[in-house]
Amino acid sequence: MKKSLPPAESPGLLLWRVTLAWQRAITAALRPLGLTHVQFVLLASTWWLAENEPVPPTQRRIADHAGTDAMMTSQVLRALESRSLVERRPDPIDARARSVRPTAAGERLAREAVAVVEAIDHDFFAPVGSRDAVTLLTRLAPVNADRHP
Repeated sequence: MKKSLPPAESPGLLLWRVTLAWQRAITAALRPLGLTHVQFVLLASTWWLAENEPVPPTQRRIADHAGTDAMMTSQVLRALESRSLVERRPDPIDARARSVRPTAAGERLAREAVAVVEAIDHDFFAPVGSRDAVTLLTRLAPVNADRHP
């Protein structure tokens, strides 16, 4: 029987600890902007997709891009809509779907929040270098994950 690794050499435990530390830093940085981490991810994804794709994204496209559950995505987008940060409308191509676009206020907040998060990422990943962190995390990310920022 193979001997277990000590906790300090367990990649899973180390990843867990890194993830928690990173999430705490992101959560603290987003709090003054009035966004939770998941609200940030979905607002930023909506803004990025709306800026970089030819048609407004559907809720499903946003969920796929962010890697989030479709039902949770819908709930969070409704909350962002109630704050006038996004608009949800019937999709012109699929009547069952909702297309989403950020409002002017949502675009401003997304840009500000992305800058804040990028600064946190820069500082957080500085010990290993941003490029090396992206290379490693890209190798570990699921193969079907969207490769867009």
